[in-house]
Amino acid sequence: MKKQTLSLIEIYESIQGETSLAGCMTSFVRLAGCPLRCRWCDSRFSFDRGTSVSLQSIIDTIKQFGWNYICITGGEPLIQPSVIPLLQALVDQKYIVSCETNGAVSTADVPHEVRVILDVKCPQSGMSDRNDWSNITRLRSHDEVKFVIADRSDYEWARQVAAQYCLFDKGLEVLFSPVFGELAPSDLVRWMTDDKLHARLNLQIHKYIWEPSKRGV
Repeated sequence: MKKQTLSLIEIYESIQGETSLAGCMTSFVRLAGCPLRCRWCDSRFSFDRGTSVSLQSIIDTIKQFGWNYICITGGEPLIQPSVIPLLQALVDQKYIVSCETNGAVSTADVPHEVRVILDVKCPQSGMSDRNDWSNITRLRSHDEVKFVIADRSDYEWARQVAAQYCLFDKGLEVLFSPVFGELAPSDLVRWMTDDKLHARLNLQIHKYIWEPSKRGV
């Protein structure tokens, strides 16, 4: 494993700002590169090539942080093949591991124990044609699926997709997240309430705690 490397943008400790683990102290590993260019991307700095770092070095840093929760994110972490042995190594060491993926890359090789946070791209992202729909068929009850919503049309689209794939019947978390600074959370809550939609409102709470553009916190 020491010979394997990943292109790393940053590694840091902070609270998890999203998903059902929001508020938990977490070690974040942000990997470089992404095949998508979503209109509202808030991590464009991850498009850079990053720094080549050994898997063992990443694991050693995580051990120093001392947190049980690990989030592998990007960019798009699954475009780097060496992320799979990293995920497996973290699982083997009894960490609680989540992997945030943009939905355009297959999740087939992700270890079963890892919590996949699958982002299904809505039309207003400009990337909905890149969704790999086979990923939805691989979702397990401990995984989560996220829709980032810019307006009412995105909401209706997400609601239709959730119904088509019976997402509310799979026992997993279905996250509806308003685009920060673009869609008022209160509007999204009203739509969800009116439709009796059993989704989870997903706010990026780190952007309410710190400046939206601040990194590594």
